[in-house]
Amino acid sequence: MTTEAGFAEVDKLAGAGRLPEAAQQLEALLRQAEPAGGQAVAQWLKLAGLRRALRQPHRALDAVHRALQIAPLDFVALVMRAGLLERLNDAGAGEAWAEAIAQKPDGTLPPPLAAALSAGEAFHAAWQETREARLAAAAADAAAHADEDENWRIARFRDNVLRKTRVYHSQPTHFHYPGIVEREFHPRSTTPWLAELEAGFEAIRAEMLALLQSERAELEPYIQYEDREALAQWRSLNRNKDWSAIHLLKQGVEVAENAAQAPRTMEILSRVPQPRVPGASPNAMFSLLAPRTAIPPHVGVDNTRLVCHLPLVVPDGCWFRVGAETRLWKEGEAFAFDDTMEHEAMNPSDALRVVLIFDAWHPGLSEVERAAVAAMIGSEGMSGARD
Repeated sequence: MTTEAGFAEVDKLAGAGRLPEAAQQLEALLRQAEPAGGQAVAQWLKLAGLRRALRQPHRALDAVHRALQIAPLDFVALVMRAGLLERLNDAGAGEAWAEAIAQKPDGTLPPPLAAALSAGEAFHAAWQETREARLAAAAADAAAHADEDENWRIARFRDNVLRKTRVYHSQPTHFHYPGIVEREFHPRSTTPWLAELEAGFEAIRAEMLALLQSERAELEPYIQYEDREALAQWRSLNRNKDWSAIHLLKQGVEVAENAAQAPRTMEILSRVPQPRVPGASPNAMFSLLAPRTAIPPHVGVDNTRLVCHLPLVVPDGCWFRVGAETRLWKEGEAFAFDDTMEHEAMNPSDALRVVLIFDAWHPGLSEVERAAVAAMIGSEGMSGARD
């Protein structure tokens, strides 16, 4: 009897309800002459199904593991493995369901598989909830003695362990300075000058509104690249005033016409530790994002400075994501972030969003390092985009 004929005979036996014989014959066939590739996976999973129906979960799991040796990311095999481990009350069942869920294909699943996945997702959610509570309890004593920033790091560590957050790293397009803190949003303890900025919120917003109404304001698209440049992510926004700016400081030069109309803003900015890099910074602007406009995920030029936002006009629902952390802009609440970590933004409303944006030195750089960075970037003649 050929191998194909043997597989056909197994199907007949199974169809007749003779499951023990079908399983025995199929296993013998696979041990004797395992077919290649996808057919082997399908037959090992068929054997696993027969063993599961015969209430032989350990033998079923062995068959699933043979399938996974051939195709480690096979979704059906991962679902069967997770379900069997759950049935066996194995401690690895929760992690197994996480691995299966991660490989869920796009599109509609067959009803039995969809039902199995739905039950698995519920099991995984309960497992994650129990695990999170256990981790929180384990760190409770330490957290009680931690300051605000330490508690943030403890909580992020817990979320990373639970895979609730993806780990992002600084990925500047041009300049990477080693050994400084990588963090989406930097804590207030390292950016104390944000408080003075917030104290001037009303005056800054008033100057911005006056500039918007002034016919003398120089409003230009935020993104301006040559079409020949390989920057496809910006195609929809290139030279598009849906994302525009009123520059106060641009690549180290004061935009006199605009700055003259915002004296209080300029005064406050003068006390911020902004980089002074010839041809590159300082930078400061009022950034305008039109209704229903998205800024796609991207990264900035160099990690030696932070980008800072003071939200001035924020319709409901406007959000900003840096790495694994998403915030709603709130009028008058400033923050500093590392724009060399992947970030994006969205104005889903029907109104204009306006934010004051400027740059500041990364607090991890000493005065000597700042001088070295400014000299080297300046010698490159680079101008970096800020958003």
